[in-house]
Amino acid sequence: MQAGQALQRWRAGRPLALAALALAAACAPRPAPPPPPPPPVEEVRPERPIPPEAFHKVAILVPLTGPNAPVGASLANAANLAIADANAKGIRLTSYDTAAGGAAAAATRALAEGATLILGPLLAADVSAARPVAESRGVPMLTFSNDAALASGGVFVLGFQPDQSVVRIVEHARARGARRFAALVPQGVYGQRASLAFTRAVEAGGGQIVSLTTFARDRAQLPAAARRVTDYDGRLQRAGGGRGGPAQLAPVAFEALLIADSGTIAAAFTPVLARFGAPPGSYLLMGTELWATESGLTRVPQMHGAQFAAVPDDRFRQLASRYEARFGGTPSRLASLAYDATLLAIASTGRWQLGRPFPREVLADPKGFVGVDGIFRFRGNVAERGLEVREVRANGFATAVPAPRQF
Repeated sequence: MQAGQALQRWRAGRPLALAALALAAACAPRPAPPPPPPPPVEEVRPERPIPPEAFHKVAILVPLTGPNAPVGASLANAANLAIADANAKGIRLTSYDTAAGGAAAAATRALAEGATLILGPLLAADVSAARPVAESRGVPMLTFSNDAALASGGVFVLGFQPDQSVVRIVEHARARGARRFAALVPQGVYGQRASLAFTRAVEAGGGQIVSLTTFARDRAQLPAAARRVTDYDGRLQRAGGGRGGPAQLAPVAFEALLIADSGTIAAAFTPVLARFGAPPGSYLLMGTELWATESGLTRVPQMHGAQFAAVPDDRFRQLASRYEARFGGTPSRLASLAYDATLLAIASTGRWQLGRPFPREVLADPKGFVGVDGIFRFRGNVAERGLEVREVRANGFATAVPAPRQF
């Protein structure tokens, strides 16, 4: 399939199926131990020299040295894989290391070498550093950060948004009949965003928040947070001071509980919640997109039945297989962001004048695009995604509610 043909379908009122561009062609940061060296970044070059004026120059700004190099290499390699899969002749992609000399220097070099679109950077601080350089030339950036505060002007944020995951799982719980909600949210920016999204989603759905409890990311502090969110002391007092023991306690007030942290932290909470009268199965345990990469949760019986919202994984597994065959390693889960961003650039070449910055209006279509991570569109310069709901089971994560196929 040619990129122009796909773009025509998109204009006709359907989301642009970015993944189809590559899949059809394909058929013809904080680890405990030190990570292995990342596979070398491979840049796809045309078989025959192409005059410089005959292709669009795209820069990908990622860390290729330092502690984040494995993720950066995954992003750069995935972008090059997209070009190879789609057999794109009109794109010249060049990688620039944001860890060596800084993101501003990398962006300056990229623009000096003729880049008219920047993919990346990955880290929020690097986006802020590169931004004035790109804006001075009117070149947009499709960043891999998940910091929505960066989104404005020529900066577009592709990273997975925790607030979207929270809203999706709350809406799902409300549809199942849950009315009374509680949440355990960690201190910090992530917890603040999750808390705000949780509050808005519950209120918008006509639900009731019975407890919103923050906690420090310290296992020693979890029992105190569990005690507060379950209102253990209040229930104990209402039961007459605890005479006769916990059996006289009323049930917890919530029907659904969000733990807006990793699945590991959620699993650590379950026994202490049970100690305070909230055993597994007595409420719907909800999580966020952070759980999606924690397959070990399936080996924790107390987590079985818990649900969370995330982007679908089917196409990513196919991408990971092709990535491993080409580069000999396992890609970061964020690699799909670079892959889809590159396919978006490829599919837009029909509306992109050579030598001119990437046309931002391409990103404004409300029907959006279909990529490795499912449907997405930009709203307020942030990628809004169609998420599926998954359930933790003994034999793996199961899809409880599929992701939507269109907005």
